[in-house]
Amino acid sequence: MVEQPGQVPITRPVRRGTATVVLASLGFIVLSIVILLVAWYLLVVLGPTALLVALVLATIPLVGVLLFIRWIDRWEPEPRGALLFALLWGAGASVLIALIFSGVTQHYQALAGLTGSGVASFFETVVQAPIVEESAKGLGILLILWVMRRTFDGPVDGVVYAATIAVGFAFTENLQYFGLAIKQDGGLGGDVAQTFLLRAILSPFAHVMFTACTGVLLGLAARRTGRVGAIGYFVLGLLPAVVLHAFWNSASYWATDWFRYYFVVQVPLFVLAIAGITTLRRHEQRLTHARLSEYAAVGWFTESEVNLLSTAAGRQRAIGWAARHGLGRPYRVFVQNATRLAFARERLVTGRGGIGASLDEGATLAAIGDDRRALAALPALH
Repeated sequence: MVEQPGQVPITRPVRRGTATVVLASLGFIVLSIVILLVAWYLLVVLGPTALLVALVLATIPLVGVLLFIRWIDRWEPEPRGALLFALLWGAGASVLIALIFSGVTQHYQALAGLTGSGVASFFETVVQAPIVEESAKGLGILLILWVMRRTFDGPVDGVVYAATIAVGFAFTENLQYFGLAIKQDGGLGGDVAQTFLLRAILSPFAHVMFTACTGVLLGLAARRTGRVGAIGYFVLGLLPAVVLHAFWNSASYWATDWFRYYFVVQVPLFVLAIAGITTLRRHEQRLTHARLSEYAAVGWFTESEVNLLSTAAGRQRAIGWAARHGLGRPYRVFVQNATRLAFARERLVTGRGGIGASLDEGATLAAIGDDRRALAALPALH
């Protein structure tokens, strides 16, 4: 371990502004009310028994997708409060917005005598649902970007927030689909099994893939523009999200063999999405190495530490080594702070110092100084 150098001035720890705290508090209060409204709607439509069973079934894909999101977010984790907001937005606000638009559409369809017609069904499934749902989910990402600009660093963060919102939306949607199938079967029957296969096994990542398009564009906006400019990126991101969603929803109208369509079209698209996310994560690793190397040049890290901290394998090796000496947890904190430092430096280098990057840098350097003292008993890693 190296001694804390004195070349870089350290500022006092950063505290969130009053406006941010107030906005976050109001946001959680509003979302809590919205969640209660959506829960009441599901309880009325499904009944308590069907809703309870649907809750168990819907939790299975929810947990699987959340673990996947955690894998994406492992390198530079997002604030837990922001992730909770994203999940609640997807499960509550996005669903409520979609329900309101659906109710309005059904009202006017009834006035026009189109209720139950093929045209009305096609419009609602292939046109309205993709536009409204993707706009509602994307709005949540945009709000997070506006409020959390200091920690919203790029496309990977956009994907993480998009995926979290999407899985929240899919969870509530699954509650309705599973609950209706349970009511139709009078219990766990063939319709429930088929619905579970389609939604929980074959397509748990469908909404994630759609909304991730908006997340990637808003991640680029975080690096290139301000709050107003992000609206343009939001609109651009909606275009592929809506198209992919509409393509998915329309398959039942034109795909003569749905399972063949799924394996020939959707599976390759999902593989491409995974490849894209992996590429973005590797970029984060390269960024970490480049920025920490700048601090190594003035004595904050050794070259070997930079190499360890900028690869997943190196981190695992170092944490395992520290754990064998009883300091695994403090070393994990050191790794997290080093990564935050790299991204704070990136914000400074790319001209985003105005959003508090210099304060974040100073606070993180101070935290790393504390980490050094906590890890002083570690021997050299060979």
